[in-house]
Amino acid sequence: MYFILKRKTAVIALSAVLVLFGVIFAAAGAMNKDAAVAVNADTNWGLSFNTSSGIPSGNATAEKLKEFNACYLGDTSEKKIYLTFDAGYENGQTEKILDTLKKHNVRAVFFLVGNFLKTSPDIVKRMVSEGHTVGNHTMTHPDMSAISDKEAFRKEIEGLEELYTSVTGEKMKKLYRPPQGKYSESNLKMAQELGYKTVFWSLAYVDWYNDAQPTKKEAFDKLIPRIHNGAIVLLHSTSSTNAEILDELLTKWEDMGYTFGTISEL
Repeated sequence: MYFILKRKTAVIALSAVLVLFGVIFAAAGAMNKDAAVAVNADTNWGLSFNTSSGIPSGNATAEKLKEFNACYLGDTSEKKIYLTFDAGYENGQTEKILDTLKKHNVRAVFFLVGNFLKTSPDIVKRMVSEGHTVGNHTMTHPDMSAISDKEAFRKEIEGLEELYTSVTGEKMKKLYRPPQGKYSESNLKMAQELGYKTVFWSLAYVDWYNDAQPTKKEAFDKLIPRIHNGAIVLLHSTSSTNAEILDELLTKWEDMGYTFGTISEL
């Protein structure tokens, strides 16, 4: 009887030790998870298309983004597309794109970098005169998530504002897109404090490598099946493929029943 009790006591003691270690490891795991969240607070904008609704999910929800006056989608109850282009420089494609937009009577947002405004002021003026909006893509296209100093952040944003005004004589609309989609919560707050709406996207494809442009089929395979209500589409105006396919692409989307809105409507 003594040995049975002793064995039971040992089993209970061992179980208690295992439970204690389990608690310790769980707590350590939680601490590590919290640490990972803190380390990964700076992130790249990303999308997941594995949804039955056809509406992609971002790595921040639409509701969370609203807290910082940011968005990645329009109204998903409407068959409306919001077309945007990012442009760090001009390589002969932008005016072809502008010609197509004019043909379809579509107004887009061009998120421009300082270099584009400095080297192609006449194209910027054409954008404005044809009803397009020029948005802020920063002065020098840095990783803005690495900028924690408010004055440095302000310099990138307001420097482009001033350059835009010197080129066009107008004030810039306060729409901001983080270069490369790199952002942090503090960056979103800074942009909000400067009066900006941060605009991400819900549809894009790899179109920015000039020496490895996608084929027409590759472009359509990405852009046609994944279009959705309220889509904010990101394209690059440096892409020769985009310049080549845009007329047909817009026609296909129109044939699918989509119309085109402007970010200012949001």
